[in-house]
Formats: sequence, structure tokens, C-alpha cells
Amino acid sequence: MTSIDKGVGAERTVRVGDREIFLAEFGAGPAVVLLHGGGPGASGLSNYSRNIEALARRFRVIVPDMPGYGRSTKRVDQSDPFGDLASSVGGLLDALDLPSAHLVGNSYGGAAALRLAMDRPEKVGRLILMGPGGVGTTRALPTKGLQSLFAYYGGDGPSREKLATFVREHLVYDASAITEELIDERYRDSLDPEVIANPPLRRPSGLRTVWRMDFTRDARLNTVHHPTLVIWGAEDQVNRPEGGRMLADRMPNCDLFLAARTGHWVQWERADLFNGLATTFLEARP
Repeated sequence: MTSIDKGVGAERTVRVGDREIFLAEFGAGPAVVLLHGGGPGASGLSNYSRNIEALARRFRVIVPDMPGYGRSTKRVDQSDPFGDLASSVGGLLDALDLPSAHLVGNSYGGAAALRLAMDRPEKVGRLILMGPGGVGTTRALPTKGLQSLFAYYGGDGPSREKLATFVREHLVYDASAITEELIDERYRDSLDPEVIANPPLRRPSGLRTVWRMDFTRDARLNTVHHPTLVIWGAEDQVNRPEGGRMLADRMPNCDLFLAARTGHWVQWERADLFNGLATTFLEARP
């Protein structure tokens, strides 16, 4: 299992509309954009620390902080968060003069990737989605993991205890691999005053927003013809693994891989497995 030195790589900030998007780049070749999840303290480099080195051997790997996170502008349109995030990713590709790119998205990032494939299909090559958000969310009550996410900035506000509970009990299957350093880093990054004042991930309000945040309610899902690999942890406590079957049943070119004894953070918990699957899939001929 490999990891990267997060100080290595070409880092810069790109203007996308009225927002600044931070990104880091590694390697050369076909462009692959890694979109991180929406948990407190998340960022591109931290979420994909065990994958960048392996993927950068074959690809130009672009790792942004999505709006609301890390070193990017702290604002997300809560009336249509997936659409807003997708628009920012598409705008980033435009700003980088990329006609299209392969997209890899975990959770919130997976939802952004899938929405971009619907909104601007020409910008997307292949899709890899790991436990993406927005799949069947109107068809069951929120999971305990998702409730934990929604509650993080509520009540008495963020705390290290809340963060540790989410990561150890809901994000991964085997909590023994989670270090105190990882918890400290995520907790520190979750305390940005702009994020506390305006959390990027929150419980959706209003029926219209709730409905548009469930891709299984969108007829366009049937028309997403991009080659897609869905990887879902069999023990995911945030987004239900049944979502993988829903996508495979609706998307014409969707492969599904269920990872045993794995939680929501497949690319981190099963990095060697993920890196091999991702490289093979992204290199496949059309």
C-alpha cells in the first residue's frame, strides 16, 4: 500500500466563475480527475493519499478541493448541491482547456461526477464511482453514517469526538488502521470558520431539492452511456451498498464491484485493490 508526500506535486489555484478552486497535479497522460467525499475536514489530497502515486504512473492526475472544502472557495448552492458541484468540475475542465477527462468520485464527489455526466456528457470520458451519494436516497431513511455527517456542525458544533466517531464507526470497516494523526488532521481542517458558518454538506430542505438529489428519480440516468465502474464497500455505513445494483440496472455500460469487508472509503481501505481496478478500467480501449 503506497502513500504520497502531500507536499509533492504541482499545486495551484484556478478561477472557475466566481470561485477559486485549488488543485494539485501529478504525472502525465490521459487526464483523470479525483473528486473527494463530503465528510468534515475532507480534501482531495487527503482522501486520495493512497492512490495518487499509483495512478500518476499512467495518467495526468488532477486532484481538486471541491467548493466548500480544503483550499477552495467555501460556498455551495444548497438548492442544488450536486448540480453546483458538477458545474464547478465542468468549469474546472474548461479552465484547464481539457475537452474531457476521466472522473473518479467517492461519495459526494461521485455524485458530482455522475451529475456532470448527465449535464455535460461531452466533458466526461470514463467514470469510476465509489459509494456515490444520491442513489436511492428518497427510497429509505438516512443511514446512521449519513445522520452523523449531517449532525457534525449542528447541535453543540464540531468536536474531535464527533469526528472520531464518524471516521471509526461509519467511514471504514476496520478502524484499527485509523491513526490519531489522521483524526487530528481531519478535525483541524473541519474547523475553518467559513465552513462552520456555512457547512457544504447538510440535510437537504425542500421537496424539490430532496428529489433532485436522488439520481434514481432522474430519467437521464438511463442515458448515461459512459463506461462506468461502480465500486462499493459491502459494509458501507454511509451510502447503502444496494445503490450499486440500482446504478447497474439503470446505466447501460455500468460494471459493479462489491468489495468485501470494506466500508465507505474503498480507495483508502482497499488501496491496492482499488488502484489495480482503476488502472485497468481507465486504460481499457473504448
